[in-house]
Amino acid sequence: MAEEIVLMKGNEAIAHAAIRCGVDGYFGYPITPQSEVLETLAELRPWETTGMVVLQAESEVAAINMVYGGAGSGKMVMTSSSSPGVSLKQEGISYLAGSELPCLIVNVMRGGPGLGTIQPSQADYFQTVKGGGHGDYRLIALAPASVQEMADFVGLAFELAFKYRNPAIILADGVIGQMMEKVTLPPQKKRLTDDEVIARCPWATTGRTNMRKPNIITSLEMNPELMEQNNLRFQAKYHEIERNEVRYEEIACDDIDYLIVAFGSMARIGQKAMELAREKGIKVGILRPITLWPFPTKAIADYAGRVKGMLVTELNAGQMVEDVRLAVNGKVKVEHFGRLGGIVPDPDEIVDALEELLIK
Repeated sequence: MAEEIVLMKGNEAIAHAAIRCGVDGYFGYPITPQSEVLETLAELRPWETTGMVVLQAESEVAAINMVYGGAGSGKMVMTSSSSPGVSLKQEGISYLAGSELPCLIVNVMRGGPGLGTIQPSQADYFQTVKGGGHGDYRLIALAPASVQEMADFVGLAFELAFKYRNPAIILADGVIGQMMEKVTLPPQKKRLTDDEVIARCPWATTGRTNMRKPNIITSLEMNPELMEQNNLRFQAKYHEIERNEVRYEEIACDDIDYLIVAFGSMARIGQKAMELAREKGIKVGILRPITLWPFPTKAIADYAGRVKGMLVTELNAGQMVEDVRLAVNGKVKVEHFGRLGGIVPDPDEIVDALEELLIK
């Protein structure tokens, strides 16, 4: 398959991109608003064309442990879910991080807590960007703001996951998962042969009997001194990721008095709010974190001495705003505007919040 331009949902773009990126296996379970990922893969039947395994597991817990097994053998494997389903996967995600296994997790967020609503939300920031499961671990977290980025970030997530031997997550919200846009799909890549997998992942378990010392994949270490050394090594790796992999977008920030910080669909809405605010003479720009972790702390901190205030807009009660406040360290006023319960705000609401919380 060559590069192709089509109109599709964000969830569908994830599925198409997974096939074209040469993913070896997908293990998932249906839950709104991300069910189209599995449904699209089932419709496309990639096991007949690329050999990709597509399996609906009996539960979210089973799906993430299937990912653990596939990742342990050096394969490109992934899963997808939505907020309550990702909660069920947290133990397995922590095991993956503790075993240093590359994989991709997709979370198309819905409102909570509990079963909540099937409407969009961004309230899984704490659950995923801050770790979620037990232990001191990190996920490389990418936040798409378009259907194109839903497709693009599949390849990027796997690239970073294998580069650092660390799970990566695409943290989308229900708006991006369900909206339809034009998207350019990547050309088809070949899946790696077993020998190529071994060359890329010498640490992987392969099932070969002629290995002098077979590899063992585990996150268990009973010796506390050795476990501490493992954790120190993890932290050194995380610092390397923070130095090298921060990604963000700045929009109309050259002359600003105020800065909107937003990710995902709220960055899209915030851009329209920025245009409306500028029509009223308010000089405002947008900083959109693309990597929620590593977080663009320095980029945001650099604005602390340049602007009069920052407005963090999210589809939650205030989660990313904590990282923004840590970044500026009290040097500038930071306010939060969010909607809850699956309600997506109009751009005018953001302009009103900007005026009421920061300007008046």
